[in-house]
Amino acid sequence: MAEDLNEQESTAEEKAKFENDVLKAAEDAMKMEAEANNADASDAQAEAAEQPADAAAEQPAEAAPSAEEVLKQQLADATDRNLRLMAEFDNYRRRTAKEQLELIETANGKLLEKLSEVQDNFERAFASENKAQDLEAFEKGMQMIYNQFAKILTDAGLEQIDPTGAEFDPNMHEALMQQPSETVPEGHVVTVFQKGYKLKNKILKTAKVIVSSGK
Repeated sequence: MAEDLNEQESTAEEKAKFENDVLKAAEDAMKMEAEANNADASDAQAEAAEQPADAAAEQPAEAAPSAEEVLKQQLADATDRNLRLMAEFDNYRRRTAKEQLELIETANGKLLEKLSEVQDNFERAFASENKAQDLEAFEKGMQMIYNQFAKILTDAGLEQIDPTGAEFDPNMHEALMQQPSETVPEGHVVTVFQKGYKLKNKILKTAKVIVSSGK
């Protein structure tokens, strides 16, 4: 009987020990698995952290341009801008010259159109069927044509220079000779041999004059 009790107690102890061993083995297994998972996660993080650096290392770094290269580029840019400005200025100069020429031609065309009317009047006056028997009537017709002609020139800005009695001005007058005068002071114009002309403020032709040398 005592032997049976000892055998039962021995079996119970072995069973408890076996269960403890199983539990411990399970705990150890779970612990090892957790450590393994943590290690894998750490490795993944390390690999992810190292990957950009590796990728950047694989790409060749672009070298910064040297001071000489920068100056060469600036010179090329400045040269290009200069060429563009020169081309634009040349186009502007050509366009302006063309516009001025067209303006002059237009102005000349209008003036010539009016002068052609004077020529037409002269031709009609000299036509055989229009010749006046009366010299006075012919002279009157010539005077009318002259007045028309003078008005056209005046309207165009032409001004006649008649310096009779005025002080001699070498900028506007050309002295042909000097002669004594009882009435005209010395250095003044005695006679106008040929009148001068100016357009606005520009002298086109100086007046040819005789200047007084005094009494």
